[in-house]
Amino acid sequence: MKATLLRVGIDKGTDGALAPIFDDGSFEYIPISESDAKSKEDRTYGNTIGRSEKPLSTYLPEEIENRTMHFDPEFDTFTYGDPTYKRRFLLKLERGDLLVFYAGLYPFQTRKYKTALYIIGYFTVDGVIDFNSLLRSEIRQCYKKYPNNAHLKRSCDTGDLIIIVGNKKKSRLLDKAVLISQTKYDRNGKPYQAVSKKWKNYWEYPVLSIEAYRRDLSEQRIMLGI
Repeated sequence: MKATLLRVGIDKGTDGALAPIFDDGSFEYIPISESDAKSKEDRTYGNTIGRSEKPLSTYLPEEIENRTMHFDPEFDTFTYGDPTYKRRFLLKLERGDLLVFYAGLYPFQTRKYKTALYIIGYFTVDGVIDFNSLLRSEIRQCYKKYPNNAHLKRSCDTGDLIIIVGNKKKSRLLDKAVLISQTKYDRNGKPYQAVSKKWKNYWEYPVLSIEAYRRDLSEQRIMLGI
């Protein structure tokens, strides 16, 4: 069994913002914006209602309200796509492995939490699809089978694309976020968030054999609800 810890969601580098975490530990999953202007995706930060029953734009700068979102991962049919350098790590995942997602969150109208990195959900891997190894007919079938995947809504080709499919019964977006970071400081004394030592004992990006993790899993499993 292997596990991959992967950062997702809106961040200050892509859109100048983070998603919110609330006083009870719940949060909004807010994706990054879509870079492909011809994507078939029509959901924006302004027209999409979150789990708090408010538009996602409520928690974001006004200037990005009308940006289209790149919903990846998506937790309706549980797919995650990636055509970047991370594909070589994702290709090592097998059925039953864990793909664990974390994101940067900021406290919204609460002092109980801090701006930090939090686990927000996970997939138990059901399948790994390498589009470089597919026939054209098989690629067309993927478009039909996984219409919710953000990369299959894009106008560009599927070269180097990897899609991870999660087991629908064993994958979820968490109800409450799990803190995994601690504050560190760069050479200039500027603070930043990094995965804490506690979690690094069990998770190491990109891929980690988690035999040690399994031996001392109880606390982490309870926190994640696995």
